[in-house]
Amino acid sequence: MSSTSPGTAPLPDDIREARLRLARARRVVALTGAGISAESGVPTFRGADGLWRNLRAEELATPRAFARDPLLVWEWYESRRRRMGSVQPNAGHHALARLEARVPEFLLATQNVDGLHGLAGSKRMVELHGNLWRLRCLGCGAVREDRRALEDLPPRCTCSGLLRPDVVWFGEDLPAGALEQAFTAARAADVVLVVGTSSLVYPAAAVPEAAISAGAFVVEVNPERTPLSEACALALRGRSAEILPQIVGGAA
Repeated sequence: MSSTSPGTAPLPDDIREARLRLARARRVVALTGAGISAESGVPTFRGADGLWRNLRAEELATPRAFARDPLLVWEWYESRRRRMGSVQPNAGHHALARLEARVPEFLLATQNVDGLHGLAGSKRMVELHGNLWRLRCLGCGAVREDRRALEDLPPRCTCSGLLRPDVVWFGEDLPAGALEQAFTAARAADVVLVVGTSSLVYPAAAVPEAAISAGAFVVEVNPERTPLSEACALALRGRSAEILPQIVGGAA
């Protein structure tokens, strides 16, 4: 494995190797986590504003909390939605969209719920943890996207059923179809990019592990070392908004 130390720029040889591998690849998977969105200014659960009304995310993003007090949970989610409404995709998001456009078989598997990949133009994508801008009815099961400010909380469906954010809460399983799609693509991939994720949250963290076992060339892009770093073919230390455009190429 070739890598650089945390806090240092990737070696030019590493960038060239990653760029060459991507240029030759016909099957590519990108797994992204909170790091790529943090570079756009998306607040994290556990950052400086990880507390809201003295409550932690783990106390609010649960089925039990929603059943007990849907208004409180929706007030928290709506505050997040409004803070994120002006956040835009960064160069890393756009680089992955360009990569998708030129690779015959591509899949973006994201753990993020902010919808920034879609805004950047990504289409062949699975959102493992859902999407903050989608609402799902607990009555009829209808799902819709709504980026408007929600004035009447908690929101209701046209069938009068209670709407919830279409995201995966603590204690809930990831969508089985999306997870299996990510694993299937990773096992068949030539190159897998692991971008801005701690590689600590399972089962998503097992996706690059499956790719490595199947012989894929795995490239990690992260400012810090992770549990996956030693197993990667390349571990590129730095911001994804700077590194991804270098290894993908094309217009910035």
